[in-house]
Amino acid sequence: MIIARDKKQKNIAEYVIYMWQVEDLIRACNFDIEIIQKSVIDKFNQPEEVMSDIRQWYTHLIKMMQDEKIQKSGHLQFMKNTVNDIYNTHLYLLNKESDSEYIRLYNDAQQQMQMLVQKNKGESANEVELLFVALYGFLMLRLKGESVSENTQSDIRKISSLVSYLSEKHMRFESGKESMDSL
Repeated sequence: MIIARDKKQKNIAEYVIYMWQVEDLIRACNFDIEIIQKSVIDKFNQPEEVMSDIRQWYTHLIKMMQDEKIQKSGHLQFMKNTVNDIYNTHLYLLNKESDSEYIRLYNDAQQQMQMLVQKNKGESANEVELLFVALYGFLMLRLKGESVSENTQSDIRKISSLVSYLSEKHMRFESGKESMDSL
């Protein structure tokens, strides 16, 4: 809850990846709040009231995942909505064609995106979700300590640069620091 709130305010891409990790953590703990309490919540060094809020947050996510029937796989609807909002920013930046840096980053990542589309076999809803799937997969490989080829690392750097720029633009639009009409 604390980490998610912080990431949502500072970096929407990190928030998406973090929340996908939380979904997988809940699955790994078999939707058991007591296991989550011992393995996650108890590690926070927070006042009792905050600890109670964190437990309630996890309990709420567990219920949402069960209600949405995504116990085995998939993402919470509000996370899908978040990714779709970022996708709308992506489409705006591509269609407006006045943000030359975004167009350059997008073009640099085209080859990697085409490979992702082939590997994903149409399971992702859109290009932005596909980029997040790639970043999340890379993170999982790193967390497992698996080796990653230099080519894959280079591909991920291109994808990461694109997502990072997109995330920054999205946050600027959402906060009102920049208007979509200003491009």
